[in-house]
Amino acid sequence: LAAKAGVTRFIQMSAIGADAQSDSLYARSKGEAERAVRAAISTATILRPSIVFGQEDDFFNKFATMATMTPAFVPLPLLIGGGKAKFQPVYVDDVADAVCAALARPEAAGKTYELGGPRVYSFRELLELMLAETGHRRMLLPVPFALAPAMGFAGEMIGALPMFDPPITRDQIKLLKHDNIVGAQGEAGDDIGRIEDLGVRTETLEAVLPGYMVRFRKYGQFTEKLA
Repeated sequence: LAAKAGVTRFIQMSAIGADAQSDSLYARSKGEAERAVRAAISTATILRPSIVFGQEDDFFNKFATMATMTPAFVPLPLLIGGGKAKFQPVYVDDVADAVCAALARPEAAGKTYELGGPRVYSFRELLELMLAETGHRRMLLPVPFALAPAMGFAGEMIGALPMFDPPITRDQIKLLKHDNIVGAQGEAGDDIGRIEDLGVRTETLEAVLPGYMVRFRKYGQFTEKLA
């Protein structure tokens, strides 16, 4: 529709790891969408963020809710593959700035940009940071990839219940087998830029996360953070 309307500047929001040949439905859908957009509008700009964090994100908020709702003595089986997968979280406001910058810069037409924040973390480090900011003491239980699909299936069954979201799915487990950082993946031949190439200065996770994790602390802003 955009191509028929004569649109020449188009932003496709994709994701790091987009790959039309991936065994992950999520990554494959992103890769196929990129190909479709490129075929229809050659001047489209594709943006591939890593985990996007912010006030209403679906990453830190989800895991903080899990930590809040489970008893302290119950370990959280979240370290899929040992929690070694790497991520490069990027602030939602920085992603918005990247969209505006891409539309304003003629040189961004037809290019792909991977959007990552200033620091790379392991999945374990992100969960530990969330626990520290929320003031919850929880044991993080490693789960080998061989056993993880069963946990993903159980998560999908929970998600099938009314008013519940799946804590984790089998497709997300497939994604955790790959690093989600700038430069780690992508289809061969892509001319891939970075968020810095768009003139965007990225905010740190440590500067933003405390502001919205405070609601998960027992006494809110009056609860002292865990060391």
